[in-house]
Amino acid sequence: MGFVQSIKVCLSKYVVFSGRATRSEYWWFVLFVILCNIIFSILDGAIFGINPETGEGTGIFNPLFQVAIFLPMLAAGWRRLHDSGRPGWYLLLPMALGFATMIALLSGVAVFTVLEGGVDDPEVLRGPAAFLGATGMMVVWALQLVLTVMMIWWLTRPSQDGDNAYGPPVA
Repeated sequence: MGFVQSIKVCLSKYVVFSGRATRSEYWWFVLFVILCNIIFSILDGAIFGINPETGEGTGIFNPLFQVAIFLPMLAAGWRRLHDSGRPGWYLLLPMALGFATMIALLSGVAVFTVLEGGVDDPEVLRGPAAFLGATGMMVVWALQLVLTVMMIWWLTRPSQDGDNAYGPPVA
């Protein structure tokens, strides 16, 4: 499958999470998304400018493109995992880890805020809080790295020959 055909297929299956997607279909679509992100970022910078104080651009085209392409990109990855014989929901593991990290960080802040009210000198809690926070972030970073490498590995695996639990191979 070529570049243009993979874009057509992935966009025509905008929210189709069943079936299978070949390596070429998925990776050509990934290349399309990356190129569009670059083009829209340049366009945003040229039209809306860049804040000289922060060096950050303000734009609308790239964020709109990312929102519009989120579901087809997720669906293509889901089908790609199916093609290699894995469940599509594995694609959500890195996002689930990020969500769990956010909840843990907010819970830690809330717990230490409550604990500060119950001690005479709240400064004694700053060391343990910093230690737990730094340790937790290192563990999450390592897990995120492992999940990212695993996800790339799974998405680059060859198609399973013949039918699998997710349907027949894509022609």
